Amino acid sequence: MSKEVLKPEHLSKVLQRNDPQQVTDRTFFIDGSNQSLETIPSEILALKELEELHLENNQIAEIPPDIQNLKNVRVLYLHKNNLQCLWPELASLSSLESLDLSSNPLLYSSLTVVSCLRTLRELRLYNTGLREVPTVICKSLHHLELFGLSENHLQSLPGEIVNQTKLREIYLKKNEFSVFPCDLCTLVSLEVIDLDHNKLKAIPEEIGNLVRLQKFYVASNHLSLLPESLSQCSKLSVLDLTHNLLHILPPTLDQLTELTEVGLSENRLEKVPRLLCRWTQLQLLYLRNTCLRGLRRSFKRLINLRFLDLSQNHIDHFPVQICALKNLEILALDDNKVGQLPPTMSSLTKLKILGLTGNDFPSFPEEIFSLVSLEKLYIGQDQGCKISYVPENIKKLKNLKELYIENNLVEQLPASLGLMPNLEVLDCRHNLLKQLPDAICLAQDLKELLLEDNLLTHLPENLDHLVNLKVLTLKKNPIEDPPMEVCAQGKDAIWKYLKENRIRKQMAIKIQAWWRGTMVRKGYGSYEELLKARKKGKTSPKDKKGKKAAKGKPAKRK
Repeated sequence: MSKEVLKPEHLSKVLQRNDPQQVTDRTFFIDGSNQSLETIPSEILALKELEELHLENNQIAEIPPDIQNLKNVRVLYLHKNNLQCLWPELASLSSLESLDLSSNPLLYSSLTVVSCLRTLRELRLYNTGLREVPTVICKSLHHLELFGLSENHLQSLPGEIVNQTKLREIYLKKNEFSVFPCDLCTLVSLEVIDLDHNKLKAIPEEIGNLVRLQKFYVASNHLSLLPESLSQCSKLSVLDLTHNLLHILPPTLDQLTELTEVGLSENRLEKVPRLLCRWTQLQLLYLRNTCLRGLRRSFKRLINLRFLDLSQNHIDHFPVQICALKNLEILALDDNKVGQLPPTMSSLTKLKILGLTGNDFPSFPEEIFSLVSLEKLYIGQDQGCKISYVPENIKKLKNLKELYIENNLVEQLPASLGLMPNLEVLDCRHNLLKQLPDAICLAQDLKELLLEDNLLTHLPENLDHLVNLKVLTLKKNPIEDPPMEVCAQGKDAIWKYLKENRIRKQMAIKIQAWWRGTMVRKGYGSYEELLKARKKGKTSPKDKKGKKAAKGKPAKRK
């Protein structure tokens, strides 16, 4: 086994991040993550009092024998390295409680070492290529509280999983389970089960045994029905059923009165389940793409809702029940058929994010201006009607940070955008803008200005005053000033061009002022008189005097 010492530059980085004045024999925490380490430095392995060691996201391929010196280490994170083998010395870590070996190309046979770590409470083996869980781990580790096995190739769990009587959280996301592992239903201490992205077709009635279950994730499976016994999981607060084949929910689920988050998106509901309106503690509700045409009257009971996703449905009018949800902060109504907003929108005083993209608004809905707390507004119209203008009253949204009006027919922007003190993102892509208002240069907080695919020929000469701007896109515009070759070089080149162009104009003005003064001092009259004379095709007064003098005395021929 290699005993290569950490390169000096890497060691100094690790020590700097952990305060070199404090790195002594009494050091308890070291963060050596993201340092391109190829081995664990011997200086770290000598810290006998160390309790927590982070070495994730490196290139460590071997664990040196001296790892056994870390008798007091309780937390060891080694995920995202190049480990294949786990050497026996790892078993000497008698105090280890949390071990993360995720995203390593581990050999199945080397995992037996883990079974010797009898004090383990948390074991993470995400994305390690597992096709089965080593039986010896389930037999020997009796104190596990968290078992992470997501992103593997598991189709089942060993029967010995029933020995994990203290298990509170198990993560099995993105595996190949086609049958729900029924042995889990015997682990009455379970509080979290994550089986998202598998191939489950049913959930057993025994799920009702898990009376302590709080979070149940079964999104992206093939579930068409739920067991009525799920209602016995009375402590359930999070239920994610997104992307399944559900038409209805068992009426007994109305007993789940502690639910705060429910995901029903991507199912075939067609109507809001009646029992859902009895979950009055709900704070987050996902109903995207569920073939809804409206909401039940009783929907207004959900007064604790903070997040509501109704996007990608068939709703053709704004459901007034929403206006009763006084605590709502985020509302997504994108990709529906809504054409008008009610005046009662003003009651949503806490609304911060509003998504209206892809609806049928014939013009900009000015009812939005009553939403005083709004921070993000999405009203791009990639389908349906397209708006042709943005009202000057947009300035009423004092707290607005992000405005998305892409894919419309907007020809000009309101000058009042420059009066919006918090505006950071302005997305105007795919419109008909011919010019930008000069006032946009006053929006000092602007960080992103997206203008591609418009009809812009020039930019405001003071646009470089937007000192916080990080992103500026101008592709597919007939830009002439600055020239396209300058625009192609990016924002810094554009800023340089605008600044130099402004200096040239200032010099031209100074020269013109000097010329005017010179003409006046030489007796050619005021500048205004000269302009009038030129317009009439006449010469200056001094020229006339010269001609009269010529009549009295002929000029000598050369």
